[in-house]
Amino acid sequence: MSGFSVASAGPVPRRPVPRRPVAGSVQWPVVVGALAVATLLAVAIAGAATASVVALFGVGLALGVSLYHASFGFTSAFRVFLADGQGAGLRAQIVMLALACALFFPALAAGRLFGAPVHGNVEPLGVSLIVGSFLFGVGMQLGGGCASGTLFAVGGGSVRMVLTLLFFIVGSVVGVAHLPFWAALPGIQGISVVRSFGWPSALAGNLAVFALLWLAVAGIERRRHGALTPIATGGHVLRGPWPLVAGAVALALLNFATLALAGRPWGVTSAFALWGAKLLASGGIDIGEWGGWAAPAQHVAIARPVLADITSVMDFGIMLGALLAAGLAGRFVAVRRVPARHMAASVIGGLLLGYGARLAYGCNIGAFFSGVASGSLHGWVWVACALAGSYAGLMLRPLFGMTVERRLAAC
Repeated sequence: MSGFSVASAGPVPRRPVPRRPVAGSVQWPVVVGALAVATLLAVAIAGAATASVVALFGVGLALGVSLYHASFGFTSAFRVFLADGQGAGLRAQIVMLALACALFFPALAAGRLFGAPVHGNVEPLGVSLIVGSFLFGVGMQLGGGCASGTLFAVGGGSVRMVLTLLFFIVGSVVGVAHLPFWAALPGIQGISVVRSFGWPSALAGNLAVFALLWLAVAGIERRRHGALTPIATGGHVLRGPWPLVAGAVALALLNFATLALAGRPWGVTSAFALWGAKLLASGGIDIGEWGGWAAPAQHVAIARPVLADITSVMDFGIMLGALLAAGLAGRFVAVRRVPARHMAASVIGGLLLGYGARLAYGCNIGAFFSGVASGSLHGWVWVACALAGSYAGLMLRPLFGMTVERRLAAC
């Protein structure tokens, strides 16, 4: 594979090595601080929303812990597979998707879960989806993380990812404004295999696809490296690191918990657009007529308290959960020195991530993970285009002084 450099790291390890400081003793000030802020925020959420939203904040905390302890990043998984055939991250994602489909499909077919109505993420297939997911893939590799990866990296102390998040928000605001133009381009309505074929046939078909993908990824990894990197070995439950497969199972179960509590699957990036809109509104800038911001639903969202927004509450939980996990692992270190070219990559990558997510009706979580778990074909289109975008992003990384590592990193 040409067009970009691969960092020299000696023999390829047989186990993913997170790109983090060496674990030390529990950092009690960080742990206590994270728990104190989480408690205060939970009380504030209870005053602004229902008990189910407070529970979803708890789900967000658990997601943050799981993402951090398992080093479960989509960006790095795509990068090391495309660059060097390392497939541990992709195989863990296959496990996550298979379990999620097994949980989601019967509930979505029934339309109810534990007596409450539920629905999946089923979105249109068209130019907007293709362009948006491709741009998101490029942004992942330049910005240093996906949507969930950005949040848990920020919680873990990455100053660079704070910059990515800020411009993720800017790109999201612009993406909503431009969405009517993109949505009007050629496309077709969303297709749900659960509705089209019934959940048993849809699940059997998806599991067969997952099995074939597993064999393909494993075959490439064996040909390149002679053996598979284990995904089922790990350490302490509270202090980490967790095996990748534990992270996969945790994310699938927590997405199902989100479906039960929120009535729809897990999402991340719609909150970023809302935060940007509220910041502009607080500065006296009215964006109510900016393209997609003219939609009545957007007006309602901007008018409501941010702590009543489910996605925002869960995102706050993810960052605090990652902070808590970093403190428990003794790995919280705020790295303040960021090379100028890396900062430029974060700005460009963040803008592409935000803009692409809005065009593609979601990110690696809302469109890919939750889309596939919902039986929607747009989730499969998203990942194919995002992988193509990731490859383009890999070729651009050396321009910003970034290598393409051969080890699975945290984002």
